[in-house]
Amino acid sequence: MEKRKIVVLGANGKTGRKVADILESRGENVVRGSRQASPPFDWHQPEQWSEVLRGAERMYITYQPDLAVPGALEAIEKLVEVARIEGLQKLVLLSGKGEKEAELCEQVIINSGIDYTIVRASWFNQNFSESFFLPAILSGDVALPMAQAKVPYVDTDDIAAVVAKVLMDTKHNGQIYELTGPRLLTFQQVMEEIAVASGRSISFTPISLPAYISMLEDLRVEKDFIWLIQYLFTEVLLEPKNAILSTDIRKVLGRSPKDFRQFAAEQAALGIWTPH
Repeated sequence: MEKRKIVVLGANGKTGRKVADILESRGENVVRGSRQASPPFDWHQPEQWSEVLRGAERMYITYQPDLAVPGALEAIEKLVEVARIEGLQKLVLLSGKGEKEAELCEQVIINSGIDYTIVRASWFNQNFSESFFLPAILSGDVALPMAQAKVPYVDTDDIAAVVAKVLMDTKHNGQIYELTGPRLLTFQQVMEEIAVASGRSISFTPISLPAYISMLEDLRVEKDFIWLIQYLFTEVLLEPKNAILSTDIRKVLGRSPKDFRQFAAEQAALGIWTPH
């Protein structure tokens, strides 16, 4: 008997690659959905999606760069339509904690008629090791707006472990889980944790959002990315309910989430924050 096929979208991304690794280590038949795969999965080429989803039973959905961006809702609606046609039985959506636009995408999944679990994640620890904050950290001089915002950063190891669990276990059907780390941290506290772990001096300077956006424009950062940053800093970071710690990781995994300090120690040991 052929093993059930599980599609993991964003298979080269921060959470997708870890979810695929976990499932494959358990002997599951994983299809890694990405533009580099064969057949390829590209959010801009919906005519190819049926081929990727054909014969699949379950799917993990991550949308790049974020469910909040214009066009995401229409893409999720189209994907669900293809998933229904191809007979998928379970969908797990990675959503953003406190993002109203992302919640519209969640409703598409919830009303799809397919079993589902929604995973709402806070900002990732890995934003500081694999993403847009890394170059500034390597320079030793970090300037960011919204310095007063407190964020319960969550580790992608924990997100992937939760996703792998809820994807395969029917008892999580119909649930919405909010994933956070165990502590609230400001940007300055994050930089202090990274400085201690890496043995480096890292300065932090609070700046205004317009000044930060201007800086990104000077660096010729893509317009879509600048839009997303502006959205996240204005609509998400200062939303009071985002500064609430959740116990859902413990509920699903039976253990505490990874603390930022442990994450920082692991990354520092790998030399991620050591300038070369």
